[in-house]
Amino acid sequence: MAKEKVVLAYSGGLDTTALIPWLKENFNYDVVCCCINCGQGNELDGLEERAKLSGASKLYIEDIIDEFCEDFIMPCVKAGAVYEHKYLLGTSMARPGIAKKLVEIARKENAVAICHGATGKGNDQIRFELGIKALAPDIKIIAPWRMTDIWTMQSREDEIAYCQAHGINLPFDAAHSYSRDRNLWHISHEGLELENPANEPNYDDLLVLGVTPEKAPDEGEYVTMTFEQGTPVSLNGKEMKVSEIITELNKLGGKHGIGIVDIVENRVVGMKSRGVYETPGGTILMEAHDQLEELILDRETLETKKKLGSQFAQVVYEGKWFTPLREAIQAFVESTQQYVTGEVKFKLYKGNIIKAGTTSPYSLYSESLASFTTGDLYDHHDADGFITLFGLPLKVRAMKMQEVKKNNQ
Repeated sequence: MAKEKVVLAYSGGLDTTALIPWLKENFNYDVVCCCINCGQGNELDGLEERAKLSGASKLYIEDIIDEFCEDFIMPCVKAGAVYEHKYLLGTSMARPGIAKKLVEIARKENAVAICHGATGKGNDQIRFELGIKALAPDIKIIAPWRMTDIWTMQSREDEIAYCQAHGINLPFDAAHSYSRDRNLWHISHEGLELENPANEPNYDDLLVLGVTPEKAPDEGEYVTMTFEQGTPVSLNGKEMKVSEIITELNKLGGKHGIGIVDIVENRVVGMKSRGVYETPGGTILMEAHDQLEELILDRETLETKKKLGSQFAQVVYEGKWFTPLREAIQAFVESTQQYVTGEVKFKLYKGNIIKAGTTSPYSLYSESLASFTTGDLYDHHDADGFITLFGLPLKVRAMKMQEVKKNNQ
């Protein structure tokens, strides 16, 4: 009789490698590894051999970079989705894409379960599992780090010893380094000195995608981007797809010390955690999009969009991608992007993105209205009646307060 299958979300690191023999030993599963490429670069090297050596029956390496950019990153950029004023959702928005692919592979393999290596303290367990529940409510979820009765390993040393005891002798290092998550949009860093908010980050050891502003060039660099309906379509005169634009912006932003954020954030599970995020390309792309949008959107739409953008960020952060609310907010955002078309120019200089001119065929900015000379559309006398009515509630209340004060004397 054939064994039941489990699909393991596999990165090739120590944790997920130790999970392969553990799943076989404790559940007697046939382990199908699935590594999902969201742009983590050379972290994918040598995975095929490693998975087989560790006892997996099969390894899928699924490239979802373009889908990640178009279906997950761009809705967040268009919404202006930023969590707690700073975090550009790099890990948060990759997780639903990964969950979707894990479910696809599980269906293809007729697997009964999906296993992930996220810890019981973090946000990722929620994001993975909400995604899986929404897309495949019948598939069992295995989260070893929460199964403390049978997952007894407490440290990297324990995991290495466990692997060796099962004939897996891979060149893993027992030394603890930063806990990192990387994809095309960003890289996050947690652990070591960052665990105490009183400590300054050791940026020389920590940064992967760029340099600090101090180490950036003394010369600024101009960048021009064009957008069509809220989506970037060219960079410095060259037409490219979104993933290529982000890749190029990462290089430019990293070089000029842009997009380094040190944040103490509120996790979904109720604790505060401190991390440093590098999002060089994403920071530039979101700033450029904002720069164009402010020319085009009317005041009330912009104001409403700001509120919904903040809510969108929370929905994504909490792992609720596959929900009617996310779809509804995204539909609103899409309707606001119809005329977000034009060209944005700015200068990158030592951690700063400095505006250098914006144009759009749909710009609502009128030079004759905004200048101090009076145009046909604006008569200064009209402001008299407007201010009388606009200030009426304030005046009525002040008069009432005067009357009450007088009567009480």
